[in-house]
Amino acid sequence: MSAEDYVDGFDKILWLDFSGKQDQQIMRIIVDCCLQEKTFNMYYMVLASKICNHDKNHKLILAPGSIQGVRYNGVEMLNRSMNLAKLAAEMLVNFSLSLATLKVVNLANPVEMTPKRIMHFQMLFETLMQTDDALVWNVFTRIAGIPELEILRDGIVLFIKQHVIAKDTGKELPGRFKIAKKALDNAAGVLM
Repeated sequence: MSAEDYVDGFDKILWLDFSGKQDQQIMRIIVDCCLQEKTFNMYYMVLASKICNHDKNHKLILAPGSIQGVRYNGVEMLNRSMNLAKLAAEMLVNFSLSLATLKVVNLANPVEMTPKRIMHFQMLFETLMQTDDALVWNVFTRIAGIPELEILRDGIVLFIKQHVIAKDTGKELPGRFKIAKKALDNAAGVLM
């Protein structure tokens, strides 16, 4: 947090020379710092992306199943959930993460999808789908055509229909949803 910029922050983290389980704490600390902010701070996304690009094992720490231990309390719950959703969406948009990390979450299971989780994933998909058409296409097409991700693709479509599009009164998100749905069916994996 005392770094001048993300390069300085990245250098300081590398200088610590953590190993094993200590190394896994780096990403958790970055996420926790991001969640402490009153509004989303892009610095943490840039730093997390740099670390993920340096060592791919850090992507696993950002998977939803790995960060579910984050606790929300009262009023700050909304800010923390929003910051986490925006961090994940930005990581998806810059391809530091893939939607495949969501395979540990059953978006179509009403028991698993508590109101807090629904709110969190609504914010994630709304943020993701507010980017331009080409980014929406490319993010969603990355999980197209992979047989073991069929349940995830179906869950994403169902979740977005029920919890994102159903509450949206504008035309922007439904249009982006059509692009996302076509991208999920893009078995050839052609990017825009």
